[in-house]
Amino acid sequence: MRDKLRGLYVIIDPAVAPARDEVEIARAALEGGARLIQLRDKTRGKGLQLTVAEALHRLCRERGALFIVNDHVDLALAAGADGVHVGQKDLPVATVRRLAPAMLIGCSTNNAEEARRAEADGADYVSVGRLFPTGSKDDTRPATKETLRAVKAAVSLPVCAIGGINESNIDDVIAAGAEMAAVIAAVIAAADVSAAARRLAERFG
Repeated sequence: MRDKLRGLYVIIDPAVAPARDEVEIARAALEGGARLIQLRDKTRGKGLQLTVAEALHRLCRERGALFIVNDHVDLALAAGADGVHVGQKDLPVATVRRLAPAMLIGCSTNNAEEARRAEADGADYVSVGRLFPTGSKDDTRPATKETLRAVKAAVSLPVCAIGGINESNIDDVIAAGAEMAAVIAAVIAAADVSAAARRLAERFG
């Protein structure tokens, strides 16, 4: 599955688009060319997220895309997800690898040292951010395009750029070496989700 780790990575966060159905957002994003969908829900309990996660997994499987769950390896396993994404304060990558040996694991990093550790512990990809100002998460550490280049040089894994990415800067992160660009508001808060996803997905060629 690691060969699918490329392109537009859309994160579905109900807090950013509270009036929209998560599955319909994902459907429109996939129609626009998204290659990966992540469910990131920081408010509802995991039991309440399970039905949505299962539906997103079915949709991604039908469309040949990857479905990732943020933070919770147990929810990812229960929903049959392709992978789980963890941060520096979540369960360690090595622990997640023991719990889910066949699952894709992504890890949020902010420098080359963290990225190298994630790779050594069994991650399949690393994300680098926050690259640009963003309102979707208030506890992120800033990073730069130079950080992205340093991480890219330090690991052999696919690298995902994240944090405030939109049409005005996605070309910069692709030029810096990112195989994936993760977006939230630029797609899921757009008036036309499919069109917004298409404009970003096309930048990957």
